[in-house]
Amino acid sequence: MPRPDGVDALDARIIALFTEDPHVGVLGASRRLGVARGTVQARIDRLQERGVIASFAPRVEPRALGYPVSAYCTLEIRQRQGHGPVVAHLSAIPQVLEIHSITGAGDLLVRVAARDNADLGRVIDEIIDDVHVLRANTAICLVTHLPHRTGPLVEAAAGEDG
Repeated sequence: MPRPDGVDALDARIIALFTEDPHVGVLGASRRLGVARGTVQARIDRLQERGVIASFAPRVEPRALGYPVSAYCTLEIRQRQGHGPVVAHLSAIPQVLEIHSITGAGDLLVRVAARDNADLGRVIDEIIDDVHVLRANTAICLVTHLPHRTGPLVEAAAGEDG
């Protein structure tokens, strides 16, 4: 049985299978994993309810959409009104992919995509065009050595089960 705050080995196998082959379906997964269809469905439902599986949506690659430049901007903001106004401003910019509150020198970490360096300059200008943004520091990604992944983390969490 899965831990209430983690996953067990079967959960990890289900997650790995759907990550590797998102089109497998519940019936296909039950056959490939050698467990009942109802078990797979119940596990998936619980993993979704607990927020372990956040989405079955396709993962879109910005590069394939014509946005090969990726960058991270650290923003210092006026905090008198909190993060809300800046987050609302940034959320209206299509090239802003992620926004995170952070500790350290900056207040927000923003991941952006752009068509080229000139477009990145335009996007940064749009980002800082807000009275609440005091300063921005940008780092352009040259090469992605390890894309976003969760598989090893899922395996480690399942291994902690016992």
